[in-house]
Amino acid sequence: MPANRNVVYLIIGVLVVAVGVLSYNLYQAKKQPEGVQINLGPDGLKIQSK
Repeated sequence: MPANRNVVYLIIGVLVVAVGVLSYNLYQAKKQPEGVQINLGPDGLKIQSK
């Protein structure tokens, strides 16, 4: 029985780490980029610093 419990704890630990890594990657992808943003649209050219 103790071996089965250790395997369950290992699987839960791996899942928690995987969710943490995926959450961090999603946060980084959605974060606003730093620097200068240049937009060219119907209203003309817009330059914004971030």
